[in-house]
Amino acid sequence: MIGMFEGIQNAIAYIEDNLTEELDINDIAEKACISAFYFQRIFNILCGFTVGEYVRSRRLSIAAEELSKANAKVIDVAIKYGYDSPDSFTRAFARFHGISPSAAKLKGARLKSFAPVKIKLILEGGTMMDYKIVEKEQFTVMGKARSFTTDTSYADIPKFWEEHNQSKDSDIVCGMYGVCIDGDGACFDYLIADNYIPWNEVPEGFETRVIPAGTWAVFPCKGELPKSLQDVNTKIWSEWLPNCKEYKLAGNYNIEMYTPPTENPDDYYCEIWIPVSVSGGRS
Repeated sequence: MIGMFEGIQNAIAYIEDNLTEELDINDIAEKACISAFYFQRIFNILCGFTVGEYVRSRRLSIAAEELSKANAKVIDVAIKYGYDSPDSFTRAFARFHGISPSAAKLKGARLKSFAPVKIKLILEGGTMMDYKIVEKEQFTVMGKARSFTTDTSYADIPKFWEEHNQSKDSDIVCGMYGVCIDGDGACFDYLIADNYIPWNEVPEGFETRVIPAGTWAVFPCKGELPKSLQDVNTKIWSEWLPNCKEYKLAGNYNIEMYTPPTENPDDYYCEIWIPVSVSGGRS
């Protein structure tokens, strides 16, 4: 599916053309012809950093070039690249370059450069990836929800699980599912959830979500967590999806399905469920 890579490159070009403007993740993802929810996930897997990190790094890189080559004022450059004050710009600049903006104006100042990303499809040795396509009826989950941003979710979601497992909430919901549901493109909701039993009351602090009926690509993960899950997740977005011509991404949500713990962590089994639909290019 070369079109996905071309779409992401279009989104990157849009970012580059608008680095001095206010950027909205929904507008960026629109250039890639996918939702903001999926764009951020795919971008992160392919590039190794988040969209937000990329934008900040590019702005600070170009800002340093301008300060070193012209008689630009620090406050003017700060405002140009989206900072509310010289102080916030100075802190961000110093974290990135290791020196202050004023020092960057001095001849011979050592600065860091962050080049624009270019996405290329590189075919390497073939690897086998197990998956199955299944149809599932609509079902409802009940769980504890929290909102996350893509920038920090990889670190914050495991903390959410740890907090849940150490609390009395784990007596109510054991955590059969980890459910990601798109919020506004910038944030998404993550639920630690079980199947909802309709005749039971929903305890205070918990909520239900309806998962629509549809087609799912189900990927098995075997081995110690979180490595086995993360490895399969990376392969889904970087290998399976780009090469899959039969199916395309559907709803803005996905699910991790967990089983009870095993005595040997290497024997642990879980799954990743991705909603899909038949691709328009399928014959």
